Amino acid sequence: MKGLVVKSTGIICTVFFEGKNYNCRIKGKSRLDKIEFTNPVSVGDYVDFTYDHVNSIGFIEKVYDRKNYIIRKSVNLSHRGQVIASNIDQAMLMITIENPSTSLNFIDRFLVQSAAYDIETILVINKIDLMNDKTETVKKEITKVYQEIGYQVLSISVKDYVNIQTIKKNLKNKVTLISGHSGVGKSSLINSIQPDLSIETREISNYHKQGVHTTTFSNMYALKLGGYLIDTPGIKGLGLMDVNMDNLSKYFPEMLSASEYCKFNNCMHINEPGCGVKKALEEEKIATSRYQSYLSMLDNNSTYRKNNYELWGQ
Repeated sequence: MKGLVVKSTGIICTVFFEGKNYNCRIKGKSRLDKIEFTNPVSVGDYVDFTYDHVNSIGFIEKVYDRKNYIIRKSVNLSHRGQVIASNIDQAMLMITIENPSTSLNFIDRFLVQSAAYDIETILVINKIDLMNDKTETVKKEITKVYQEIGYQVLSISVKDYVNIQTIKKNLKNKVTLISGHSGVGKSSLINSIQPDLSIETREISNYHKQGVHTTTFSNMYALKLGGYLIDTPGIKGLGLMDVNMDNLSKYFPEMLSASEYCKFNNCMHINEPGCGVKKALEEEKIATSRYQSYLSMLDNNSTYRKNNYELWGQ
């Protein structure tokens, strides 16, 4: 039987097949053979499985090739990745200016990781109902930076149901992953789109001003309007994987176009002469925050660390 994985705890997977959910295990010792990830099966995977009706348990025997996936570095095994979800049509990264605050560096890392697998990303700024003059200004600046380089940016209030219909239009008949920090409103947004799901939500911690994990594993939900939504656990940090640092700039649309004017084909846009990207930065055609994110990502690789520090004046 060929089914769709709609939940995975790492040990037990829930596989959807012909209108029913089946709890399944990964068959045998071979479950980690030739697997470069900590979780060999993820939400969104298509699998072949058999089912033991006597013991009420299924066994996954094959995982089909993925068209794409979103991964992050494993906390415990830095050289291996954790697949958050696979076979995605688009991603929505939920952002909040405060309570909790989403850094521009985090946004840029997510965009790079998504672009590496040709996954279109929509930025969704939530909690506009809580904004004051200061945070409204920040929201406008963020919107301007990312819209100018081709990203769709939506401002919403889940609490007041502002622009939720626009979200629904973007979700129809697509497999969409929703990601972001804990507390940005991922589960609340899904509840507002389809209330009968009744996903658990919690208030922001008044002490830490951060969210509390309510989603501990990725879950895929079928939408009545057509398509699927994948709710993911909150992400604190995002380490890049499967991204060639020599070609990092190609995942920054504004840097990719500016790099056509670089003197050297292998320009890393740090301190090389005749750099088109540095020139565009000086002319304010590239946002400083975006360039700083680029350097930060390079800095994770020791090959580029020295030049990075020199440029930052450290």
